[in-house]
Amino acid sequence: MEAAKFLDAKGFACPMPVVRTKKAMDGMAQGEVLEIHTTDKGSIKDMAAWAASTGNELVKQTEEDGVYKFWIEKA
Repeated sequence: MEAAKFLDAKGFACPMPVVRTKKAMDGMAQGEVLEIHTTDKGSIKDMAAWAASTGNELVKQTEEDGVYKFWIEKA
């Protein structure tokens, strides 16, 4: 999946991955996708809940070797 921007939030605990995601998306245009990598297992629920509550779309999420990857499209 092609992302317009990448955010490395590995090593941060809740709520910092979501806080950094919000900040990164503030500067993006509608329809652009942000790719986020985290190591906080809580991010699985947090990212989905944040995307839903803000109207953004969690397009895809995966886990690979303890790294949680999310692709969120800006509404």
